[in-house]
Amino acid sequence: MRRAKSAAAAAKPRGQKRSGTPRPPPGPNTSRARRSASHAGGGEQAAARRPSQKRRLRSSSPRAQEAGPGEPPPELALLPPPPPPPTPATPTSSVSTLDLGEQRERWELFQKRQRLTSEGAAKLLLDTFEYQGLVKHTGGCHCGAVRFEVWAPADLHIFDCNCSICKKKQNRHFIVPASRFKLLKGAENITTYTFNTHKAQHTFCKRCGVQSFYTPRSNPGGFGIAPHCLDEGTVRSIVTEEFNGNDWEKAMKEHKTIKNMSKE
Repeated sequence: MRRAKSAAAAAKPRGQKRSGTPRPPPGPNTSRARRSASHAGGGEQAAARRPSQKRRLRSSSPRAQEAGPGEPPPELALLPPPPPPPTPATPTSSVSTLDLGEQRERWELFQKRQRLTSEGAAKLLLDTFEYQGLVKHTGGCHCGAVRFEVWAPADLHIFDCNCSICKKKQNRHFIVPASRFKLLKGAENITTYTFNTHKAQHTFCKRCGVQSFYTPRSNPGGFGIAPHCLDEGTVRSIVTEEFNGNDWEKAMKEHKTIKNMSKE
């Protein structure tokens, strides 16, 4: 009896269940519905697992992949490194750092009496020694836009030139080395006129037109100062010498001192 039941069970197909109605074979519509349902159910989970577009682009960028862990991306690596922090400036030398020896007390007393800073006291002594026998003249143009100072004798030797331009503008002047001249203000208000050899630099104020100083052709390394543009109180006397600028080359050869007046 048992052998007959087992033979009957073995005769049934393996895919058929023992109880219940048999399930129809899957058709094309059924498999398509299953796939759409699986996509619909897992869409939200896929969206949750999917990184943002910007994050995906950054991670997938070949330039970003080149930078290893802990390294900046190449875009930042190409930027110049930040400048180092500024180093503190070394203090300049002062009286306290100078070795004045036994003269320290005299130096400090001199500053106190003259009411000068250390730099002002040094300038006063240097001017007195370096420009010994000279006085400091100050002057400028008519409107005051251009101001200067010049170290020269109190007794001035003036040249009165009769060349084409000096005659028209009455250019009487005395000559000093460039080291003794200092422009105090008005560099932006000065303009220059040149002609012929263009060696002489005829400088004058843009506003009022006055030429208070210029660079003469005879002494390109110095300045020619107009005595009538100096402030009052420092000129003791004036001696005027005529210079034949109409025959400039001949006058320069015959004159013994004018070409050296801008030298120290």
